[in-house]
Amino acid sequence: MTEIYLDGNATTAVLPAAIEAATQAMSQCFGNPSSTHATGIRAKAMMSQARQRAARLLGTGEGRLMFNSGATEGIQTAVLSALCALRERQSGGERIGKFLLYGATEHKAVPESLMHWNRLLGLNLEMRKLAVDGDGLHDLDALRLLAKDAALVCTMAANNETGVISELAQIEAVLQDSRSDAYWLVDCVQALGKMQLNLAATRIDYATFSGHKLYAPKGIGMLYVRPGAPFTPLMMGGGQESGQRAGTENMAGIAALGAVLAALEDGVTFRGHQQLHAFRERLAASLRTAFPGIVFNLPLEKTLPTTLNFSVPGLSSKELLDLFDAAQVRVSSGSACSAAKAAPSYVLEAMHLPDWRSSSAIRMSFGPLADGAFISAACARIEHCGKAWRHGGPASTVLSAAAGDEVVQFNLDGANAWLVADGATSSCVIIDPTPALTVRLVAYVRSQNYRLCAILCNGLQPDGQTARLELMQELGGHADYDEFGWPGLQGSPMAEIILGARKLLRTVQGDHQAYLLGNAMDEPFTAQFAFIGELPAAAMASSLIGPDTLLCLARDDVNQLCTSLRAEQNQVEVDGNTGNMHLPAAALDHFLASHPGAILVDVREAYEQAAGAGVLAGSGLTVLHAPLSRLTSHLGQWLRSDPVPLVFFCRSGNRSGKAVACLRRLGYQNAWDVAGGLAILDKS
Repeated sequence: MTEIYLDGNATTAVLPAAIEAATQAMSQCFGNPSSTHATGIRAKAMMSQARQRAARLLGTGEGRLMFNSGATEGIQTAVLSALCALRERQSGGERIGKFLLYGATEHKAVPESLMHWNRLLGLNLEMRKLAVDGDGLHDLDALRLLAKDAALVCTMAANNETGVISELAQIEAVLQDSRSDAYWLVDCVQALGKMQLNLAATRIDYATFSGHKLYAPKGIGMLYVRPGAPFTPLMMGGGQESGQRAGTENMAGIAALGAVLAALEDGVTFRGHQQLHAFRERLAASLRTAFPGIVFNLPLEKTLPTTLNFSVPGLSSKELLDLFDAAQVRVSSGSACSAAKAAPSYVLEAMHLPDWRSSSAIRMSFGPLADGAFISAACARIEHCGKAWRHGGPASTVLSAAAGDEVVQFNLDGANAWLVADGATSSCVIIDPTPALTVRLVAYVRSQNYRLCAILCNGLQPDGQTARLELMQELGGHADYDEFGWPGLQGSPMAEIILGARKLLRTVQGDHQAYLLGNAMDEPFTAQFAFIGELPAAAMASSLIGPDTLLCLARDDVNQLCTSLRAEQNQVEVDGNTGNMHLPAAALDHFLASHPGAILVDVREAYEQAAGAGVLAGSGLTVLHAPLSRLTSHLGQWLRSDPVPLVFFCRSGNRSGKAVACLRRLGYQNAWDVAGGLAILDKS
């Protein structure tokens, strides 16, 4: 399965012509441009040609244009230059603005640079965010109020996460009308090759660029400085770049960037705006087909034609990322996928989008080198991902025959809902639902043709009752129940809920409940699973919970999956046993040869299996599929049996690491995970 790379806003492959130009610069035109001999003169001529081409494309006029390592360095240089000038003016008795104003959706390099140099230079100006509206556009009324007191204004030409195109002309008009003497820095990283720029015709003081966003290598960029704008070099030393940036120039990078700029100038290599808009619409149509409930987080007409930002109700960004990655489709998330609770996108939060959208957004982006064949392949793969989700996800029937008695964990942003099912009677109970998970729970119950016996709340989740009522409306349920959802008979609560050979009891702890699952015939009854809401209140008070009962929480903000009383009591000791749990991918073959009884365990979800090619195909190894959402169902068997070596893997090593940490915490030390997961394993 070939890779479909749709993360162009993060970085791009290097243009073949740029690779050729860089190679030539390293092998033939390798001179130091500061040297006065012929080899140095040729290198300097090549650099001058690249600079002239950039000046034409960007419309820099008489402004300075220097090569550097990329936009982050450019931002540092621009901020340092502006703040040094402000300090000099202030020292000379001149009034300066009191605000360092930056867009609320700026790349983090901007506010962090402002904070750093503001503190280091002792200016102590006030940092102020410039608000954006629901479409991600700067609040011009707010700018109008602040412009007169602004010392430096920082905005983007286009946002890296959403693709929103800033209203630069309107921002300039506000600054002009307000007679603001603030310096103006514009991050043009996403604009290069996607927007028409004529910098000399604007009052932009500084503009930054990175080559690797448009098919040049990493480590090469440019900074534009308007004529008359203050400038202070970030680095001093050798006089390179006319004394503006010390250090021998990155000639290979400059040659490569020059080749990309030449391709921009020829008007043939890259696709035009009309074609790019058509490509994006095709991708959007395939996304709508794949995920009928999809929500695009921005009006497409206000964004770059190469960017889509979307959320799918009921799916976390991590689940979508895992699904696409399994199908070899590379996209990015606005969330920190390694965290148990996804960090919402600060860009979408600034737009005041609902929490579920800002914490589950996916960015899909491509570059202007894309062609029709690539887009067709991408559309087909996206639609394949939609089918994989429907036929292999939590709303699928793929696992129906083998599911049997299961405990399934549904997790979103750290909130857990649990589903306990009996395969023989096709009956189930839902415990601790939240509104954000109701869509997935409904789809799962229907796809498995389960008979719903009860929807139980623990009394700790503030929106648990809302979720319970939503689920009852969709799925029905027992007609007689109390405020926690526990079923009754003729007004009296039932003593137990029977699920085939198992039964569910409850224990009341003050104003909340715990639910205990175990074998119906056990005397005395000891819970195998306890759905306790939170630690430690319910767990510590019931004699029905043994030291090794698996405790299933309503929240999992620290990646526990589940725990036990013994594990909680031995937490310090257990924490010391997790340091050697990571097995390097290169060592896997040797480990398996040394441990012939070892079992490989794939904790990826079924939709990932459906989306991608078979794992370790042709290796002759037996792989047990135990999705992380169903890992709790397997734990009892592993913990009660002889501790054979278990080697867990997933896409990146994150989920397999959680699985191993859980097992070791519960006392099963013979478990490892493959560090880096399939991303490394497939290459080793």
